[in-house]
This record gives sequence, C-alpha cells and structure tokens, in this order.
Amino acid sequence: MSEAPVIRIARRIEAPAERVFDAWLDPAMIGRFMFGTHLRDEQVASLTNEARVGGRFSYKVIRGGALIDHTGTYREIERPRRLVFTWGVGEEQGDLSVVTIEIAAKGEACELTLTHRLHPDWADYAERTQAGWTKIVGDLAAAVE
Repeated sequence: MSEAPVIRIARRIEAPAERVFDAWLDPAMIGRFMFGTHLRDEQVASLTNEARVGGRFSYKVIRGGALIDHTGTYREIERPRRLVFTWGVGEEQGDLSVVTIEIAAKGEACELTLTHRLHPDWADYAERTQAGWTKIVGDLAAAVE
C-alpha cells in the first residue's frame, strides 16, 4: 500500500464563519456547491445527513448512468471552527479517508482550510481530487458570499 496523499486548500471567503460552517451541514446548500450540473455532468438523486458527531451522510448522484453514493461519518463538529468527517465513495473508508475543515473568523469574513487525507489506494487520483475540492470550495464561496 502506498503512502496516503494529503490535499490542502486554503481560501478566504467573504462571509461570516458561521454561515460558511453551516453550509457544510445543510443538504440544500450542499446541492448548491458540492454536487450537480454546475460542477460536472451529473444529477443529484438525494442528499441526506445526520449532522451530529457519529452521524452519517449519504450524497447520491447519477453520473454516466451510474448511481454514485458519497458516504461518511461526522467525527467532530465544533461550530463554527472545525468539521471532521470520513469520506468514501460507495462504502465507508473509515480512518483511511478523512476530510478536515477548519474555519478561522477574520472580521466579517473567514479563512477556510480544507485538508483531505486520501485512502492510500487513491494516490493516483490526488491531482483530480485536489482540483475537485478547489472547485467545490470556490463554489461554496460563491454560494455564501
């Protein structure tokens, strides 16, 4: 097994930390910045979550005729500064794929840092994953600013 790649993205967002944090837990907002036709050729099938520590989420999309389920479990929820969850496609990856979102208030704006420690088997997809998260964070900024 190869070493787990780590992706980091930092961006200033011209919106309060609370608004940015809450967007990550609101299925309607997730549909605006994380999934859908604005991001790639896909249709949202369902976006559900149980926003509590130990709660799970399931974000299902139809892409290329296939149903793809992005799943995970919330590990930490510290509003409005820190959110940690596992991330998998099709099945839970546990500690092998973890996303950490840190948000630092900067007056009426905030600085968001997203870190994704990928499953070692996904090393070949690190650049594509970096590009995907960069687009998602940009779309998040547009949705909340």
